[in-house]
Order: sequence, then structure tokens, then C-alpha cells
Amino acid sequence: MTGFKELDGAQGIKWDLSDLYGSPEDPSITEDLRSSADRAKQFQEMYKGKEIASLEPPAFFPALKEYESIQEAGVKPFLYASLLFSEDTQDNRYKALLQQAKERWNELENQFLFFRLALIGLPEERLHRLLEYEPLQVYEHALRFLRRFRDFTRPEKEEEILNRKNLTGRSAITTLFDEFTGSFTFRLTVDGVEKEFTGSGLLAMLYSPDRNLREKAFSAFLKHHEQNNLVLTSIFNALILDSRVEDEIRGYRGPMHRTHLENEIPPETVDLMMEATENHYSLAREYFQVKTCLLGLPRMKNSDLYAPLPGGNREMSFEKAKSLLVESFHRFHPRFGEISQEFFEKRWIDAELRKGKYGGAFCSGMTPSLHPYLLMNFTGNFRDALTLAHEMGHAIHSYLSRKQTLLNFDPPLTLAETASVFGEMIMIQELLQEEQDVAARQAILCAALEDIIATVFRQNVLTRFEQEAHERRRNHLLTGEEIGDIWWQANARLFGDSVEMIPEYRWGWSYISHFIHARFYCYSYVFGELVVLALFQKYQEEGSSFLPLFIRLLESGGSRRPDELLAEVGMYVNQPAFWEKGFQVIRGLIDELKSLGPWDRICTEGDGQ
Repeated sequence: MTGFKELDGAQGIKWDLSDLYGSPEDPSITEDLRSSADRAKQFQEMYKGKEIASLEPPAFFPALKEYESIQEAGVKPFLYASLLFSEDTQDNRYKALLQQAKERWNELENQFLFFRLALIGLPEERLHRLLEYEPLQVYEHALRFLRRFRDFTRPEKEEEILNRKNLTGRSAITTLFDEFTGSFTFRLTVDGVEKEFTGSGLLAMLYSPDRNLREKAFSAFLKHHEQNNLVLTSIFNALILDSRVEDEIRGYRGPMHRTHLENEIPPETVDLMMEATENHYSLAREYFQVKTCLLGLPRMKNSDLYAPLPGGNREMSFEKAKSLLVESFHRFHPRFGEISQEFFEKRWIDAELRKGKYGGAFCSGMTPSLHPYLLMNFTGNFRDALTLAHEMGHAIHSYLSRKQTLLNFDPPLTLAETASVFGEMIMIQELLQEEQDVAARQAILCAALEDIIATVFRQNVLTRFEQEAHERRRNHLLTGEEIGDIWWQANARLFGDSVEMIPEYRWGWSYISHFIHARFYCYSYVFGELVVLALFQKYQEEGSSFLPLFIRLLESGGSRRPDELLAEVGMYVNQPAFWEKGFQVIRGLIDELKSLGPWDRICTEGDGQ
């Protein structure tokens, strides 16, 4: 027997989207699309052709407020359609609605293009004059942020062409990837019975106590992607080329330049952070070696990375995870508990496993006037409680930042993980306090370290892979095999001799959706995780006096630069010593794990399971 049992402890936990619309056929969708288009047309008639920069502050302010208002109303159908599509990527009604909403949103953006270009092009002296007007001062960061793209913005007609072409270019290719991979089903024999699995269900087997099943499941998942390499490799090549062409048109200095501007982070800070991370790859290798011995393995394979420890495999129902989350969040701060309870009571969470459902987990932050929604695939493993806490952290961050206006609402990617990782750390502490059994405590610490390693070290690997892939694609079309070589080499630098990669892992790049949806997104995870580890250490040192600062940080959304927001809580990311704080926390967790038992015994032959 394998010891694997397919669980769905979240059966029936499906979100209620009626706060947005009643159904895909709700006539309010059409009405909202029409109303937004009419308002945008009126806005054009009122302001296009005028010298926006010359408007006096009392006239500029209502124009800016109306711009925000129309955009917020106009994006609602698109957000609703996106949520429907994520709950079932194979439903033709959802596909059609998403495409319609996407096209109408694109049209709306083009109608507003003249105004956005005017904001980007505001002369510094004119901006200074506008910001002397008190009602506009709340927009200072938003307006200065837009001006960062002044040198990389094309004339209006060119911008409109780029926007329209995206519908049949990048946007269409991204949708193809989502629909194509969302249609994947996998057949695997478990306990002598061949069964059909979703990708999420198959990857859940990486947490099985059966070593053969872990490798067989991971191999099957990767082989299926290899069998579809023609499409996946073409998508990957096309998106890299699309990025390069647009960068050249706009004048960006390299493939990461735009991402750095969007994240409001100097490239030197990113380089410093990534080099510091690589200098600490030895921490990850040390952990792998500790776990190898705890598992009783002669050598770990990468299909063993998330294997449960003997005696430490815990199943957890959705109700139990919910209870732990609400209680621990409330003890951390009553507002955290209240908001998370509201998500459960009002059914803003979709957690059950379904065929065709988006395979990952996310929180959709929506807009200041709309509450967030949370999606995950709860398989019944106690690690899913950490995923739930992570996404609920995102939800609370978005919920608290709703006091901001639309232009100040979204935090930069570098701070987007602040509350989510903090939520995980709260849940880890709760699990450790609840468990006195040594094996269970070891399992919790392993789960915590594996999440940190995946978010810091692995995301650094993904960024290095992406850098190399973009560089090589400048010279020629990449084959699937060449992409696999780049992937293999990047991962080998992290694993060293501590982990053996299974041969099929050469196709591990092909299912990473961040490469498709947002280039160089991954380094933001590294930044965010290390920042939060430092913040959590500060919280443990300062206790309740830290909480008002932390809540204010979350409420700030994207209203200030990341370095300014972090300086408010005593964090200075441009100093080399800052990054060491996060690695000190990782060091402490490894030491705590090692203190719990005879991890350093000689590894036995066989899998020991």
C-alpha cells in the first residue's frame, strides 16, 4: 500500500461572487460595460484636446477623481470574468465573458490613454504647483510614479496600437497558456487502481509518505508537460520575444529595467539582494542534508523535498485549518481575526478541488470599493493551512488598503507578500504552540523552512533562469531542450551535491505561470520574504508596540515608495546589512530543528519509509 489517500477536506467551499454579479448572464454586466464606455467618452469630450498640464489645481483634481472612478467601475466586469475563468478554465461561457470584458477594458484604456500620457508627461515644475493644492497631495506618489515612465512612453497613436495588438499578442498567448494547461488531466495508478487527477491533485502526492509514489507522480506531471513541449516552448519563446520587441520600441535598458521601475527599486538593490541570497545557498543545502537524515535516505531527490517525516505526516480538515487561522490571527491583532472571519462567513473563499480549476492559489485584490476574493486548492494536508494563511494575509493587506484611492491602492510587487508571509509565520507559531510531540514539531519546522526556501532560494533560481533565457533568446529561437539545460544549471547551483534532480525535471520550467504572466516577478518574492522575516523578528523583539506600525504599513497600500514605507518601521533595504536579518531567522529555524532530535545519525540504506 502507498499510504496515499486523496482528500478533499474543502468540498463545498466555493466562493459566492454575487457581491459582483448574479451570474455570467446578469444584465448588469452589459450595463456596466456600456455605462463605463459612455462615461469615458464624455471624459474624452471634456478633456481631450486641452492642455491637461495647464489645468489649475481645482480643475485638475475633479478630472483625476473622475478618471479613477470610471476606471474602477470599468474594471469590475473584467475582474468578475477573471474569477469565473479561474474557477473553471474550461467553461465556454466564462471564456467568452472574459474575452468580451478584456476587449472592452482594452477599449476603455485606449480612451483614457491621452489622459494617462498627460500625467506621465507632467513637467516637474507643473507637478510641484499642483501638489501645493492640499486635496491633490494624497496623489503625490501616484503622480511621481507615473513620471518614472516618461522616457519610455511613445506618442498616443503608437501607444494605442501597442494596447490593441496586446489583445492578439501577449494577452492572447497568456490566455492560451492558462486554458491549455488548465485542460491537462493526468492518469496514474495508485494502490493498483488507475485514476484521473488534476495537476494540483498530482502535485499533492509530493507530500505522500511513499517515496516511489512521490517520484512517479512528479515524473508523470513533468512528462505530460514534455509531451506538450511544442506548444509550451512556443509560448515561452513568443513571450520573451514580445517583451524584447516592446522594450526596444520603448527604449528600456534591458529586460529587467521595466520591472525595476514598476517595483520602484534600484537595480543595485536587487543585485545586492540576489548576491546575498546566493551567498547563503549553503543554508538551503544544510537543511536538505538535515532532512535527508531525518528521512533516513542515502540521498535526497527533488521529488523528496516535501516528503513528510516519519511520524510527522498530518492530515488536516478545512474546518480545523479555518479554526487555527481565525484564532491565531485574532491573537496577533483583533482586526486580522475579524477580517479573516468575515471571509469565511460571507463565502469569499474557493478552496475545493475541481476539474478545470486554476491549479495554484491567489488572492484577487480587486479595487478599493470591492472586497478581495481568495482561491486555493485544499488537498487536506496540514501544509494547506499555511497556504490558506498566506493567501488570507494577502486578503487582509488588500482589505486594509481599501482606504486608499485607486491610484494608491496596489502595493508594489516588492511589498505585495508582506502580510501573506507574515500570515504564514503566525500560523507556524500557532502550530508549534499546539504541538508538543517532537515528530510533529519537526514536521512543522520542516514545512516552514521548505516554504522559506521555496520563496527565497528557489525564486532566486527562477530569476537567474529567466535572466539567462532572455539573454539567449536575443540570439536565436530556444528549443525545449536548451531551455531545459538553462533550467537544470540554475537549479544545480542551489542543490549542489545535496539533492539529486530526477531526469524529467528538465521540464520543470514549463509549468511556472509567473514566467507567462509577469516577467521577473519572482525576485519580488525574494525581496518580500526577506523583508517579512526581518519584520517578524522585529515583532518578536518589540511585541505589541510593533503592531500599529505594521497595520499602518498595510493600510498604506501603494501610496509611497517601498523604501519609504519600510523606513517607517525601521527597515532600510538599501543597506547591505539589512538582508542578513532575514538569513539570521532562517539560521535560527534550522538550529531549532536540529535541536529537536538525532538528525545527524548516519543515513541508512533504502528509503527508510
